[in-house]
Amino acid sequence: MGYVDAMLGMDNVSIGIWVTAIMLVLVVIGVRVAFAAAIAGFLGLLWIFSAKMGFEKGFVVAVKMAGTIPHSKVSTLALSLIPTFILIGFLAYHAGLTRALFEAAKRWVGWLPGGMGVATVFSTAGFAAVSGASVATSAVFARIAVPEMLSLGYDKRFASGVVAAGGTLASLIPPSAILVIYAIIVEQDVGALLMAGFLPGAVSALIYGGLVIILAKTRKNFGPPITGFSWKQRFETLPGAMPIFFVIGIIVICIYGGVGTPTEAGSLGALVILIMAVYRGMRLHALKDSLLETAKLTVMIFTIIWGVLLYVRFLGFAELPSAFSHWISGLQQSPMITLLLILCAYAVLGMFMDAIGMLLLTLPVVYPAVMALNGGEAVTAADSAFGVSGVGCAIWFGIIVVKMAELCLITPPIGLNCFVVAGVRPECSVQDVFRGCIPFFVADVITIAVLIMLPGIVLWLPAQMGFT
Repeated sequence: MGYVDAMLGMDNVSIGIWVTAIMLVLVVIGVRVAFAAAIAGFLGLLWIFSAKMGFEKGFVVAVKMAGTIPHSKVSTLALSLIPTFILIGFLAYHAGLTRALFEAAKRWVGWLPGGMGVATVFSTAGFAAVSGASVATSAVFARIAVPEMLSLGYDKRFASGVVAAGGTLASLIPPSAILVIYAIIVEQDVGALLMAGFLPGAVSALIYGGLVIILAKTRKNFGPPITGFSWKQRFETLPGAMPIFFVIGIIVICIYGGVGTPTEAGSLGALVILIMAVYRGMRLHALKDSLLETAKLTVMIFTIIWGVLLYVRFLGFAELPSAFSHWISGLQQSPMITLLLILCAYAVLGMFMDAIGMLLLTLPVVYPAVMALNGGEAVTAADSAFGVSGVGCAIWFGIIVVKMAELCLITPPIGLNCFVVAGVRPECSVQDVFRGCIPFFVADVITIAVLIMLPGIVLWLPAQMGFT
């Protein structure tokens, strides 16, 4: 009884630390993030309320809260973006837009050194603009791009690595499901986050493309450029890729022009792609597959959100985020050094957790700490630690942390994109894919450094919209 009394006598912050440790142990031993977070969140709520009102009443309150949180949070309008964005990607694949986009990129940039690699990067970036799922992007282009690169003599490690890395661009370039999740967790405007991802996504694609050219210039027998296409043949590919740009235009006009919400933009984009898919001869079974794949991926994401939101509610009662913020802001070192240490922790954590689960679990604690480091939500850019206003910091940090999440998709041992590419291409082992991703990991580190040093790349477009 003395041990139980000691546990019930703990302060809320100590309970938060213990429950978080329990959750991390569950994750390490292999429990899915959604269930580990839900179990930890429920136990934490039970612990806190039992200490205040006894076990029976505490149990009733914890059960009621666990039953109402998933519905109240997931029924928000912003989350309806996720299935529409995912559906756009699957419909675009079945409409043949991915192959048309790859063919256009091959004819327009294939003449560059490492042309097929550059074409793969730019075509994955284009597909990312209609697909909010990195895994789906990698799976699609593993079927299209890898065989062509291998037939031209490209090393299988590079061919598989560039597809896995290119797929991560879907995390930044809108429509992006992970940016929507970030916006909901930190209670920021979804439209501002989506617009902020455009330029960083383009910069990432350009750095990837530049890396491929450098590799082609410095390595022997890297892979020949693709030549011989006339200007007429190049322009012939544009109509097939135009729906991609049409959907991008819809998203920009709806959000930037103020004529619609992000949800309406996603729904309209899905309708446009569906019409195009039917026009191109998509059969009923293909539509069924698109809907089923969308449902599976949506359910997976929503299940993680349900479990983590229960843990997040517990953190609020435990007052752990505010305690962590006070501790971080009280450190006697440069705020920039602290930010870099936080990002390094994300890089390590990303080796063992999927991107969405990692962000959902950490942001409730880390986000308030970063905002406090910068000077608070009301700080001006002139008085801030990172040179951005409070609102700007929320957007800027979101893009950086999502870019860090991209690293999770190509780093061992979890690296989901790498497993997907290896699963689609049996001739490429998981080890081959991970090795092929190493140069792109370095490129991502460079990109993150650029975004940290030049926050204007992130904030320029949202500023034009009046968000910062």
